[in-house]
Amino acid sequence: MILSKIASLLNVRSSFGSVLSLILLSAFFITIGVDHFRNPNFYLNIMPQQWPLKLEAVYVSGFFEILGGVCVIFHQLRKLAGWGLIALLIAVYPANIHMAVNYHLFPDISQTMLYFRLLLQFLFAYWVYRTTISKKLQVTH
Repeated sequence: MILSKIASLLNVRSSFGSVLSLILLSAFFITIGVDHFRNPNFYLNIMPQQWPLKLEAVYVSGFFEILGGVCVIFHQLRKLAGWGLIALLIAVYPANIHMAVNYHLFPDISQTMLYFRLLLQFLFAYWVYRTTISKKLQVTH
């Protein structure tokens, strides 16, 4: 009963997986976005030194992660938010490549984990696509 009401509010299929996927996706991006404002030094350090406007990029990406995380909750904005989050994941991918290639700059993170992060970006993009753009979770009227 509660699940079907939540699913109806979110306009997704009335299954635990559909509801959970959307809520976790939203929470994930909002949390990571907020972290950009709370811990900007981490994000500054993962970008190559020669990149301009690094602090601005940290705040802009954090803002759009929060915005995307909020917007995926609203059915009318979900698909647009999904494409925006996928674009954001693509935009930050070079910083993840920089971390993996320059693993010696990040002694607190194992080289394996740095390369695993590259794979995670694809999994996150798939999660966003599956939850926001694919018709599999949408309610059919």
